[in-house]
Amino acid sequence: MNLDPALLHAFIAVTEAGGFTKAARRLNLTQSAISHQIRRLEDEVGRPLLYRTTRSLTLTEDGEDFLRYALQILEAMQAVTRRFRSSPVVGSVRFGAPDIFMGERLPLLLTQFSRAYPNVRLDVSVGMSLDSQTMVEAHELDLAVVLCARPETERDEEGIVLRRTRFVWAAAESFELREGGSLPLAFFPAPCVNRRVAIEALEGLPVDWHVAFTSSSQSGIRAAVMTGLAITPLTYDDLEPGIAVVDGRYGLPPLPEAEFRLLWGKGEKTLAVQEFGRLVLDMPGELPFRTRKPKAA
Repeated sequence: MNLDPALLHAFIAVTEAGGFTKAARRLNLTQSAISHQIRRLEDEVGRPLLYRTTRSLTLTEDGEDFLRYALQILEAMQAVTRRFRSSPVVGSVRFGAPDIFMGERLPLLLTQFSRAYPNVRLDVSVGMSLDSQTMVEAHELDLAVVLCARPETERDEEGIVLRRTRFVWAAAESFELREGGSLPLAFFPAPCVNRRVAIEALEGLPVDWHVAFTSSSQSGIRAAVMTGLAITPLTYDDLEPGIAVVDGRYGLPPLPEAEFRLLWGKGEKTLAVQEFGRLVLDMPGELPFRTRKPKAA
C-alpha cells in the first residue's frame, strides 16, 4: 500500500472539521475534490472509513484506527523533514574546553550540533593545558569553557557560570609518604589552572615538594595518582573510587573554590556560534556547587 500524504491530510481535515465543506475551506480545495480524495483513500485501503448521511459524518471502526495511523505517519514524515532539511546556518565554530568538564558529553554535543547544522565546520580543542581564555581574547576561539579559581575577592569575572566546585588535593587511598620525604606531585603541563593554584598555594610554605609526574592527559594523571606515585590537585567532582582527599595532610594548604564558565569572543556572534553556545548551556547533567565538606582520607 502506497498512501499519498495528500489523501491522509484530506482524511484528517474531514474528521477534524466534521464535514467535507469545512475541510475543503481549510485545505483551499473544492468540496468535490475532497470527496474524490476520500474515495481514493477508501479504495486504496479497501474498507469504508466514514459513515456519510445527509446530516452527519462519523468514523467507522476502521476509520478510527486509520485516523491514529494517519496522524502517526504524518508526524513521522514531518520529523524526517525537520531532521534532514538543509539548515541555513553556515560558517564555522571554534570551541575550546578542558576535558574534565566535557567528559563523555562532548561526543554527544558535537553529534547533536553536526546533525542540526551540517553546513557548519567545527574546530574543537580540548585539553587541560589549553589556555582557552587567552585564545578567546586573541580571537583564536569563538567561545570556550574555562576552569577558573574563585577567590572570595573575585566575584565578577566574565562569562556565564556553568558549574561550581572546589579544588582539592587528591591521592590514592593507599598513598604513603616516607618520613622526611619530599612530597611527589603530579601536574598537567603549564598553562593549567590546577597546576597554577597548587603552586601558588604552596609558595612560601615549609613544604618540601617536587614534580614527580607530568602528563597532558587526564588518564595519565589519574594513573599516577591511583598507583600511589603522586598527589595531584583535582576538582572535587572528579574524584573517583580509590582516590581520597588529603587536604591538610603533609602540610598541604587549602585550595580555592572553582567555577567552570562559558566565555564568548568580543566580536559579533554568528548564528552558528550562538546555536553552539545554546547547546553548551542546555547540556544536561551539570552538578551544582557541593557545599558539604569532602571526606578526608
